[in-house]
Amino acid sequence: MITRREFLQFAAVAGTVRLKADTPYDVRNDVHNTVRSRLQPDRRAHQRTGRPRGSEFVFARLRYESGDWDYNPKVAANVLDSLMQYTSIAVYKEEVVISASSRELLSFPFVFMTGHKLVRFSSAERETLRTFADAGGLLFSDDCNHDVNGLFAKSFEQEMRVTFPGDSLAKLPVSHPIYRSFFTFPGPPQTSHELNGWGDNIVHEYLKGIERRERLAVLYSNKDYGCEWDYDWRNKRFLREDNTKFAVNVAVYAMT
Repeated sequence: MITRREFLQFAAVAGTVRLKADTPYDVRNDVHNTVRSRLQPDRRAHQRTGRPRGSEFVFARLRYESGDWDYNPKVAANVLDSLMQYTSIAVYKEEVVISASSRELLSFPFVFMTGHKLVRFSSAERETLRTFADAGGLLFSDDCNHDVNGLFAKSFEQEMRVTFPGDSLAKLPVSHPIYRSFFTFPGPPQTSHELNGWGDNIVHEYLKGIERRERLAVLYSNKDYGCEWDYDWRNKRFLREDNTKFAVNVAVYAMT
């Protein structure tokens, strides 16, 4: 069984990472300028290649047609900054937006999904997501409503049952490798948003997941990590503890 990093490198060699004008694929240009400069030591090299290298971690965001997929725009810059601080993993400097129906999705081992509204995939999107999962990809879906009875949660869970029939979302045990892939956590870190008076206003003491071919293919959170990490990365210095460390675990797990 190949690792996710090997899968990504194979995809790059095979040419699936190349950018096509007629493919629903784009690169976000609203990543914070300061982070952009930190992640771009050689502007000429970036302009020459115009695409991620196979060895780089790419923060890919899933674009789906039914909901507000582009919420929490600062998350990518924050996560990329944390990977640079704590690890030696090379990162691609910008968030990449990829359509749920695009075959280019198979070029990435990690994709982030968020929103508040209805999640309704087309048959083409479901098929591509199944292929992505079976190829070793990890979909990290975060419920911005932090509400197990909210619209995003109910519709996303329903879509997972349709997309992966027979593979239900199950609570991850605290012994799962994702909690010790880099930093060690006793379970999923609590967010400040869980008890902010909105959503269901409870602490969700678990994450859920779906495994395909003995690998975690879907990681699902009602903890609202997206809003927790959606701030200017420079403000981390005011925090007693960096709350993006769990994002590092997710990224490392996805790449190994």
